[in-house]
Amino acid sequence: MKNSVFLSCLFVILFNFSCAQDSENQVSTPKNIPFLAELLIDEMQIPWGMAFLPDGGILVTEKSGELIHFANGKRTTISNVPEVYVRGQGGLLDIVIHPDYATNGWIYISYSSSEGSGKGGHTALMRAKLEGNTLKNKELLYKAGPNTTKGQHFGSRIAFDNGGYLFLSIGERGARDENPQDINRDGGKVYRFNDDGSIPKDNPFVTVDKAKKAIYSYGHRNPQGLAKHPDTGEIWDHEHGPRGGDEINIVKPGANYGWPVVTYGINYSGTKITDKTEMEGMEPPIHYWVPSIAPSGMTFVTTEKYGADWKGSLLVGSLAFQYLERLEIEGTKVIKREKLMGGIGRVRDVKEGPDGYIYVAVEGKGVYKLIPKK
Repeated sequence: MKNSVFLSCLFVILFNFSCAQDSENQVSTPKNIPFLAELLIDEMQIPWGMAFLPDGGILVTEKSGELIHFANGKRTTISNVPEVYVRGQGGLLDIVIHPDYATNGWIYISYSSSEGSGKGGHTALMRAKLEGNTLKNKELLYKAGPNTTKGQHFGSRIAFDNGGYLFLSIGERGARDENPQDINRDGGKVYRFNDDGSIPKDNPFVTVDKAKKAIYSYGHRNPQGLAKHPDTGEIWDHEHGPRGGDEINIVKPGANYGWPVVTYGINYSGTKITDKTEMEGMEPPIHYWVPSIAPSGMTFVTTEKYGADWKGSLLVGSLAFQYLERLEIEGTKVIKREKLMGGIGRVRDVKEGPDGYIYVAVEGKGVYKLIPKK
């Protein structure tokens, strides 16, 4: 018994060391941090998603089900938010505004919902308009199913691409052997919609019998980061691995990202999931983390407010190690990693606002604005 425990522990150590060596860059802490972190919105428990309104206001979701509007130093709770199934990782999740919000006023929200058949809940997508302090004209655009009482892997992030298509990520809901590799089932997928929730005619599986027509890519575990690349217009995602094996991927139509057939991670018990890290017909990640940082939220830096070196970087929050990570990118290759805001808390979301400043949502604290040093 003692020998088996020793061998199991030794395997975990060697596995993590080996993969860490294969992961191209180690994270470092820069000597000169080019910003000061100012707590802009305080006393929030789990600020899950942020969206910036044209008038300078910010909408922030609380996982528990509240939607907060912050403007001119004043905080208001928005009424008539969707009814949320709060369990485990489920709750009120991401929020974005339409690229043409100034004209049409549409706001998009993802959340866990108990609508539909069966006990429990699954990830849903809706849109609505903000009139005063109330959501109006609410429309349910998509509801994944079937419901389950499992509390893990709802996803979920939302992003628009340059063509006006809406992307939504949904985790595999803890059913790794059933959902992510099956295009007839929801979960473990990135979906693509027209802005009204209808299915684009060129989605990759629209002609496949019984397939979920909204699926754009599959084989994902729990994607909690989606962002449009500022130069290429491609949608990038990051997703949680199990014990190690968090990934950054570029979302491609019809592509299979491998979970759980291929992974750099292992089970939480220390046992192997698979001995394969790559396979023909499955997209490899452009970057992976071992050990897992538990990534949440991501944004590309387009501003030069923090110096020329930052422009083009990718910012990712770490739940596990409680910091903000900056990844320097050349093409699709990560060439440098930096640890910022060390020990700040579980970083749930990060966004570059339309004003060029970076905003960071931290559990148990609130939303920080990163003020560049002069």
